[in-house]
Amino acid sequence: MKNSLFTLSSVTALLSVSLMAGCGDKAAQEPTTQQTGTSSTTESDQSHKIEGHAHGAGPHGGTIVDWGGGTYHVELTVDHDKQEATAYVLGSDENTPEPITAESILLTIKEPQMQLELMPAPSSGEAGGKSSRFVGTNDGLATVMEYEGTMSALVDGTPYAGNFNEGE
Repeated sequence: MKNSLFTLSSVTALLSVSLMAGCGDKAAQEPTTQQTGTSSTTESDQSHKIEGHAHGAGPHGGTIVDWGGGTYHVELTVDHDKQEATAYVLGSDENTPEPITAESILLTIKEPQMQLELMPAPSSGEAGGKSSRFVGTNDGLATVMEYEGTMSALVDGTPYAGNFNEGE
């Protein structure tokens, strides 16, 4: 009986060590962030994780904003020379254009403080009052820096909003 108890204790200890090692290996293989491409997680990296997923750069090289828990993703790009901001509405895959019915997208930037309406600029093949691209200009966009703010719109009667920070 004493021998069986020793064997059972040994097996339990080995199983515990194996499980801990297995969890450690799995965690080491998983990247901690897709936003910055680094292997360390910071508080700012965590802000890009929405409902279990992280956002990388968008298909146009811009910053991704989540609307409606992944229903839509909106990519913001800024052309400082043209003093122009463009928002691309994307589907849940963060890659495919998703034309929406919206009068405009309101872009609010914290510093330098500005607000501008991005108006529909339908891409080729988009019709029926739907657009996946919205464009606006403002003299303040000439300032070359990483902007932080909010993008919001009323899409088919449903309000959507999301925060962004180009520096994270």
